[in-house]
Amino acid sequence: MYTISKKIKDNFPALAIYKSSERDNLFAGRSLPAFVKDYIIKRFSDNSGVIDNEAVREYLGTKMNNDGGSIRQKLLKGEKVNITCRFIVHSDLKAGKTAFDVADVDLQTDAYIMPSIIESHSDDLIDGENWGNITMEYVEPEGRKKGYVNMTSYRPFNPYTVDLDYFLKARANFTTEEWIDVLIASMEYDPDSFGSNDDPNTIRRKLEFISRLLIAVEPRLNVIELGPKGTGKSYIFNNLSKYLWLVGNGGTTRAKMFYNRATKQFGFMKTHDAVMIDEVTTFDIKDDEVRSMLKGYLESGKAAVDGVLFQSECGLGLMGNIALTDSMEPVSSDYYRYLPGVFRDSATLDRFHVFLKGWQMPRLGIGNILRGWTLNVEYISEIFHCLRMRPEYATIFEDLVSYDLYADLRDLKAVKKTATAYAKLLFPHVLNVNQLDDEGLSKYREEYTRYCLVPAIEKRQIIREQCHLLDKEYRREMPTFSI
Repeated sequence: MYTISKKIKDNFPALAIYKSSERDNLFAGRSLPAFVKDYIIKRFSDNSGVIDNEAVREYLGTKMNNDGGSIRQKLLKGEKVNITCRFIVHSDLKAGKTAFDVADVDLQTDAYIMPSIIESHSDDLIDGENWGNITMEYVEPEGRKKGYVNMTSYRPFNPYTVDLDYFLKARANFTTEEWIDVLIASMEYDPDSFGSNDDPNTIRRKLEFISRLLIAVEPRLNVIELGPKGTGKSYIFNNLSKYLWLVGNGGTTRAKMFYNRATKQFGFMKTHDAVMIDEVTTFDIKDDEVRSMLKGYLESGKAAVDGVLFQSECGLGLMGNIALTDSMEPVSSDYYRYLPGVFRDSATLDRFHVFLKGWQMPRLGIGNILRGWTLNVEYISEIFHCLRMRPEYATIFEDLVSYDLYADLRDLKAVKKTATAYAKLLFPHVLNVNQLDDEGLSKYREEYTRYCLVPAIEKRQIIREQCHLLDKEYRREMPTFSI
């Protein structure tokens, strides 16, 4: 790991962070996502990666105080409490207010967000989990009215301003194989633990692993991943970005997912870059209205609720387990049977663009954990968020790729979106192929084929095969794509 670790530090001196067991020990007993930990460590580290442990402890004890007893006492004394924390927003229909609950602190009283704060941050403060700096004040009982807590200020957790040009120039200093290792390191895993890059199987495993990031860089990319336990599916989407939302097992409602008629608030499909449904085998939607809305949304990114147009660029991902043989291959080819009923319909399944073979990814253990320099998780998540809406990468697909003019439109859309997402991940520094010289263009065409186009076709091919197994109306074969 030394070589790529040093190269990351040399090329991103202000944005690299050193991951170590010492760092992990500082947060023992606290459930913090990686993007928050990295922000704190970067704030209190010097350029050589040495952490000011005392400063971290002081920050955790003040700005991230999770001692519910002391917080409640301060509020009762009339003190303002300002902390950076995880909190849950939920609509209190009985009170007609937007309520909140600090996840790690039991307030033991009603707590509400002031309307002016909601109005100023309507895109952030919707039902569900959030991160930010908040100020709380206690309002004492009056007559028959109980005491309650008000959130009087809110600042979203957004510590970095992204200089995309700087990032693109630094990326140009890495080979493609090195950059794949950078991406794996940014996911907090040691790329060397995957095997030697001289082995083609290692590159295949690494590419499949970083394919989990596709949904973070491409708008409305719909992904399915089925695989064994212990490959880090849930960890990645719980920890690496505040723009990704992980839905637990069970189910959901139209109000939470799309639009709440009572509060007139949009749901989590509006306010995040991507939503991942975890343990999808236990997930289902019984409401026919929501099923219909979801099916339409997967196709066009639009839905309607009581005349209100819902429109979003949020992608949807499904993650779940699949039965495997002793040789770690699926016991049967009908993968769709591990999906809940709402997604086991061929017309709905056809709206997904990518299928990830989780069984090709390594089981992750202590030996896979990164120890060395890598990119700050919060920084790289902001880069991914910034790349989502950049149009240049889709233009590159049209400039390079030829395809059957009679290709199924969903196949074409899926391959284009997926290849474009790979280009954003792996070759973000190439914005226009016309600016490449002959040698550079030849190399780019070769690598684009290997790392973008072929994987995109293969991942859509699996979706196509599953639709064929469900409904023979769907052809098994994919249209032809070529550079």
